[in-house]
Parts: sequence; structure tokens; C-alpha cells
Amino acid sequence: MKRALLSVSDKTGLVAFAQTLIAHDYELVSTGGTQAALAAANVPVTPIEAVTHFPEMLDGRVKTLNPLVFGGILAKRDNPVHQQTLVDHAITPIDLVCVNLYPFAQTISQPDVTLAAAVEQIDIGGPSLIRAAAKNYGDVLVVCDPADYATVGQAISDDTTPMTLRRHLAAKVFQHTAHYDALIADYLAPDDDAAAAPDPLTVTYQRQQALRYGENPQQAATLYRENQPAPFSIPAAKQLHGKPLSFNNIKDADAALGLIREFSAPTVIALKHMNPCGVGSAATLETAWDECYAADSMSIFGGIIVLNRPVDLATATKMHQLFLEIIIAPSFDDDAYAVLAKKKNLRLLTVDFTTAADPEPAELVSIRGGLLRQERDHVLDDPADFQVVSQAQPTAEQLQAVLFGLKTIKFVKSNAIVINTPSQTLGIGPGQMNRIDAVKIAVGKAESKPAYDQAVLVSDAFFPMDDCVEYAAQHGITTIAEPGGSIRDKDSIAMADKYGIALVFTGHRHFRH
Repeated sequence: MKRALLSVSDKTGLVAFAQTLIAHDYELVSTGGTQAALAAANVPVTPIEAVTHFPEMLDGRVKTLNPLVFGGILAKRDNPVHQQTLVDHAITPIDLVCVNLYPFAQTISQPDVTLAAAVEQIDIGGPSLIRAAAKNYGDVLVVCDPADYATVGQAISDDTTPMTLRRHLAAKVFQHTAHYDALIADYLAPDDDAAAAPDPLTVTYQRQQALRYGENPQQAATLYRENQPAPFSIPAAKQLHGKPLSFNNIKDADAALGLIREFSAPTVIALKHMNPCGVGSAATLETAWDECYAADSMSIFGGIIVLNRPVDLATATKMHQLFLEIIIAPSFDDDAYAVLAKKKNLRLLTVDFTTAADPEPAELVSIRGGLLRQERDHVLDDPADFQVVSQAQPTAEQLQAVLFGLKTIKFVKSNAIVINTPSQTLGIGPGQMNRIDAVKIAVGKAESKPAYDQAVLVSDAFFPMDDCVEYAAQHGITTIAEPGGSIRDKDSIAMADKYGIALVFTGHRHFRH
């Protein structure tokens, strides 16, 4: 008779799987709650104490950590010395190990969990059992996921457990324990480690959904999520309507969330291809929409829209007139939702904006062969830190416009230029290989708009030459903000003074690659 060891926290499908094993001449050995569940279902089961000759002890912390268990799992069936050792010590081989681990992830997901309660859910025996079985997968079947019960049960019923299946189940064990240990390491790391550079860096994600494709149809793609994704995130968003999100949708929506968190007034953002094409803030959401739409009424077509207030009917009616890919908001009024849901493919998502201002973890970017990790650009620019380096002085309103532009430009691909008023972007020049081209694009989009004479120009990095200042001046810009720090700053200052432009050095660069 073969022997199976069963010890599971998640008892989904346990009894049926155990009955399959019994039907194929397995003796079942089990622990604590698993044994009780099987006995209650009238499944014959041997308690682990009958194997180890020791009681469970230390509040259940020690149950299976015993040579009579691990010898039976780790002994190689084709090794005569191993087999003789089993005989010498009266150890019965264990042919199948079915274990899933203490629910650490679920425990730390509880809002008021204590450190002590979390630590008690760190499994010791479980990972040891399945790692031992996985190491000896050629001789021992190991099952750590109830989703595999049917496959393993069928293989046992067919009296064939191919090595490909055994190896697959073993690999799944090490993926599972690596994920489990990474969660624990992350949870136990002191808060002051957040900005440090741990070595090694342990990160773990769970598959959330397969995507139709990646950036292009020829590229396969999958969405993975953190164990506890931040409420203010796309993996935690609730989709109310529309077809599934695509790879590009998810990237754009994530970028839009990053930008909207910069604003506290009612604000609407339109974003395309990882760059904002319009930002509007106002006293009401409807007016903010009007400002956003007017910022670039062409580029907004097919865009991602994020609003930081519940969507009302008036705003929804205006958005309904356009083709949009996604609308994200804290909520939708019932009549607003009814209007927008008339378009069957329009994705409507809600996220928890109450956590939008919470500190964000470090940003990870994949590269070939590794990862880049950096703190996010969380600098809040302050006019008190600005240096006016020109003879002309900006007005208080122009400084407010500079702040609006700096919030926006942090999410525009570099080289980046934003032309804006205190409440609206007028022209955005993103992702150019030289700064003068970015200026020309932004000016070209902005200069025909009614509010252009009130606008400022904001740059994400310093001007390497004075041509940007001169071009802006020749096209009616009267205030420019840039970080400063170029070896040719004096040339830009001189050009600003030549044209009577107010030139502000902010002291902070905001590259976004």
C-alpha cells in the first residue's frame, strides 16, 4: 500500500481528493485540522503521531519535523543504501505529499492584523514538506494547489504519473514557496528600509489575467499584480463596463493615475500613449472637463480620461459625444453611468481615490537581464525655492501657472515642454530628441488658443542653449520655468533679458524616460 501525507490549510476539494487516493490503495496520514476534516467525512486516516511517535507540540508549531516523516519523503527508491536505511529505522516511504501553507497572505491583508498574528501564520513544516517532496519528485508526487487535485487524481486513476507532470508539480512548489517567502520578507522589512537598496531584491507577483496581446498583436502578454495591490491602482480597479483592458490600456491608465494624484481641485486628465494631451482644473468637474477638452480637442480622440471627482450627468453627456477608450473616476452617478454605458466597448473603471495621496513604493522597470529600481518623483515644487534669474519678474498668477505646469510635466516623456495657464494645459511637446523641437511642438499647439497670452512655458530640464528662450519669446511667451544648471545658463538669462521674459529656475529636473 502506498502512503500519502495530507496537511492543508485550504480544505477546498480535500475530501474528494482523499477519497480518490483511498480508492487507489493509498494509506492516508494527516495532521490536526486536516485529520479532523477527513475523519468527519468518514475517510480513513492515520494521525501523524502514529508515525512520528511524538505528539504535536508547541501549539502545533512542531508536527511533522521528524526523520520518520522526512526520511520517508527524501529516500531515493532506486538507491539501495537509502532503502536499507528505511528498513533499519522502520521508516515507511511516503509516495505523495499534499500540503498547502498557512494563509500568510490572507492574514496580512486584514486591516487590523498585528505583527504577532502575522508571525504565527509563517508556516515552517509545510514548506519543508513540499520542498522535500519536490526535491525527490521522481519518486514522490507533490501537490500544493487544490487546482491540481483533478489532474493528479486522473493520473493516479490512469495508473500513470509521467515525469513531465511530476516535474511540473515540483516546479510549482518552488514557485509557491519563493512567493510565500518573498511576501514574508517584504512584510517583516522595517519601514525605514523603503528607500534602501536591499540585496537581494525579492519581488513577487500573482497572475491576474491573460491579455489578448501586448503592445502589438504578435506579442503575448499577461497582467500580474502584487499580493495586495494599492487601492489606487489599475490591478485593484473595479471595471463596471466595457471590454477587457489591453496591455496598452493598462500602461496608459497607470500613467494617468500617476498624474491625477498631483491635483486636489476638480481635475480631468486626457492621456494618449503615456503622455497627457490635456489637463484641466476648475471649481466644478464639468468646467474641468471643458478645460481638458479644449486643451487638445484632436488628440483626446481615443484617449484615456481620469477624473478625480464622481462623474455627474452633465460631464458624462459631454464625454459621451466623443470616442474614448477608458474613463476612470472615484464613482459614476447612476444617470451618468446610464449615458456612458450606451457605448458597449467603453471601459468604465472606478478606483479608490481616498488613498491617492498615500506614499508610493519604489518604481521597478524591467531591462534585459535585470531591473531598475528608483524612488518615484514625489517632489512638490515650492515657489519659495524658486530663483528668478531675469530682470523681469513673474506675477503671482504666473507662478501658480508654473506650479500647474510642473505637476503635469513630471508625467510627460522627456524632452518635455508644457505651455499652460494656472488651470489648463494649452500645448504639450513630449518625447523629442532635442529641446527646441519640443518647444516648437508645444508652441504650435498652444499659440492659437484664446488663453495663450496668459500662459507660461515649463521645461522638464535645463535649456542647453538660448534658442528655446528666443523661440518662445518670438512666439509671445512672457514667463519660462526650467530647473537651471546648464553651463550655458548665462546665455538663456541674457536672452530672457533681451526679450523682457521672466525666467524662473525651479531647481528640480523632472525627466521621464
